[in-house]
Amino acid sequence: MVDFNRFTLANGLRVLVHEDDTTPMAVLNILYDVGARDEEQDKTGFAHLFEHLMFGGSVNIPSYDEPLQRVGGENNAFTSNDITNYYITLPATNLETAFWLESDRMLSLAFSEKSLETQRNVVCEEFKQRYLNQPYGDVWLKLRPLAYKEHPYRWATIGQDLKQIEDAKMDDVKAFFQKHYNPQNAIMVVGGNVKTAEVKALAEKWFEPIPAGERYLRNLPTEPQQKEARQETVTAEVPLNAIYMAFQMPDRVDKDYQVYDLLSDILSQGQSSRLYNSLLKEQQLFSEINAYLTGSIDQGLFIVEGKLVEGVTMEAAEAAIWKELNAIAAEEVTVDELTKVKNKSESIIVFAEMSLLDKAMNLAYYELLGDANLLNTEIHKYHDVTSTRILEVAQRTFVKEQSSILYYLTAQDA
Repeated sequence: MVDFNRFTLANGLRVLVHEDDTTPMAVLNILYDVGARDEEQDKTGFAHLFEHLMFGGSVNIPSYDEPLQRVGGENNAFTSNDITNYYITLPATNLETAFWLESDRMLSLAFSEKSLETQRNVVCEEFKQRYLNQPYGDVWLKLRPLAYKEHPYRWATIGQDLKQIEDAKMDDVKAFFQKHYNPQNAIMVVGGNVKTAEVKALAEKWFEPIPAGERYLRNLPTEPQQKEARQETVTAEVPLNAIYMAFQMPDRVDKDYQVYDLLSDILSQGQSSRLYNSLLKEQQLFSEINAYLTGSIDQGLFIVEGKLVEGVTMEAAEAAIWKELNAIAAEEVTVDELTKVKNKSESIIVFAEMSLLDKAMNLAYYELLGDANLLNTEIHKYHDVTSTRILEVAQRTFVKEQSSILYYLTAQDA
């Protein structure tokens, strides 16, 4: 159970406070409701590029890290297809430093050609190293546009084309900032050895003077139901052949999201899971095999991926996966299987409550989903999942006509 208080500033900034006097530390987490799904098709990678630009200094604070390090603080950020999240951890006695830093760059980020050029080069290098020059690195650059045809999830957070990042202009950057980086589009969570009254006073001092900005109204296309199987073959200098299978699944707040999560665990969580036992341990077809969800706010993907043992044909590997998927869609899972994965999910949720930063990030995320208190009811949704619901979800998901499969071949097997 994560307790919190909530208030909203006059400019629309939502603020949540989690008081925890068992630690001398504090965390300030700001979630901006903007991700790669909010980009224009010809200007992808901007949300991630902008995350980097936010560390380039603001008008009044040229060096973001220096004052934070002086008070014993640390910071970082991440971008996904759905959100951009920034956080600072520091001794609670120095909490106001975090308010000063975050409010100044929300109000007046320094836009300079030098900063843009520097961060653009950093992101381009990241694109090359992690996605273009790394074995299997471009999987999501291929799999997303295969599985999505309408929704902007069809491009990865890094962007769909290196050239679009290289061509980013200052006017584009400023327009992105004005559209998305304002109090109405943000959720702030402050946690640790703090008091709500103190946080409210600091929030009103540092953030309330910031103009609310125009509210961003998201209007994204809905991905149509897939009715025909899709396949694509890629050849590259990789050590082993691999297969990536994607199936459409509902959005994050759908009543069956937890069912899908437990289904993925039954298939591949640990050495007693179905895919591991059958395909890796017994038949020795794969060197690794996994099933997982993308966890997207909008319609997501259920993924099964594996790297084949040398000498195993792609046809045999794929057939073996389908056999396991058909089996779980034909008969209810056992009580023991379901209990095991429920216990694992509960332990993950409880463990996250031990981390001050995790609690702050989770509160912000669930507030974005509709209500931060959803964090405290999540565990009950896992407990309520039955074997019958697992069967129903498997039956309507694991259908060949609804599959998108990427075959990743080594150069010698092409």
